[in-house]
Amino acid sequence: MQSRLHAHIGTIRQLEILLAVHDKGSINQAAKSLFLTQPTVSIQMKKLADAIGEPIYHLSNRKLMFTDIGLELVKTAVEVLDSFARLDMRLNNMRKLKSGTLRLSVVTTSKYLIPHLLGPFCEQFPDIEVQLNIGNREQTIERLKQSVDDVYVFSHLPNDIDCHTLAFMENPLVAIAHPENPLVKRKNLTLEDIRNEPFLMREKGSGTRHAIEEFLQNQQANINIKMTIESNEAIKHCVMSKLGISILSAHTLSYGEQNGLICLPIKELPIKTNWSFVWPKNKRQTIVAQQFLEHIKASKQ
Repeated sequence: MQSRLHAHIGTIRQLEILLAVHDKGSINQAAKSLFLTQPTVSIQMKKLADAIGEPIYHLSNRKLMFTDIGLELVKTAVEVLDSFARLDMRLNNMRKLKSGTLRLSVVTTSKYLIPHLLGPFCEQFPDIEVQLNIGNREQTIERLKQSVDDVYVFSHLPNDIDCHTLAFMENPLVAIAHPENPLVKRKNLTLEDIRNEPFLMREKGSGTRHAIEEFLQNQQANINIKMTIESNEAIKHCVMSKLGISILSAHTLSYGEQNGLICLPIKELPIKTNWSFVWPKNKRQTIVAQQFLEHIKASKQ
């Protein structure tokens, strides 16, 4: 018998509001992004929960946490809205407008280079809208699992999700220090020489931290973690303030401030990784996403 669940779930607009609440992590931020009032968003979410007959989310330590049923509804909302988006893009493509939306989710460190890839693409297709989400590796993997976006960017690929990948750029991780650090004057440095140095580490869930920990394990080496910091910029400024040394992507130096930072020539470094575009095998690519990936492939040649 045909399911009648769709008759109870609500309107397309409610599904759009649901995704905004999930992506923004709060009713207030979702309301701002949709140019709605906070009560309007709350009312629509209550109507949706009443239609489902189960709570969609709850608050834990003032943080909005989606239930398993809520996450399943988010996944379905993405599929439903994506179906309309694909229809819209097919119609636009038939009209040769090449318009539509590219949903791109990238890990934090790649924010330094992704704009340089998007620029030429958006110049070629000026009517295409780009929705760019930036998070750490753990957050981006969660979005990949839920197929929220079209394409994802990682420097360290998730190994438990069936995906297509397209490597597009090297991502070497290098050691940095303040110019007055005694290590700067030394030659032929090794990991052993930095073992007792105060080390500034990215937070758990970060791709950079994942790569460093995996590298140190393979090298059977240890470091002295003094601070855990959730931002490359903050780490660079802490190094400038002589609080310690760190290992970061060379791209954070190429596109960021370099004053007060010196790369340490450590024998075992850099840690060699690659930036890759990733998309799930079980999700049909949109026309815009296909066009973007073709653009990337062409730019590599």
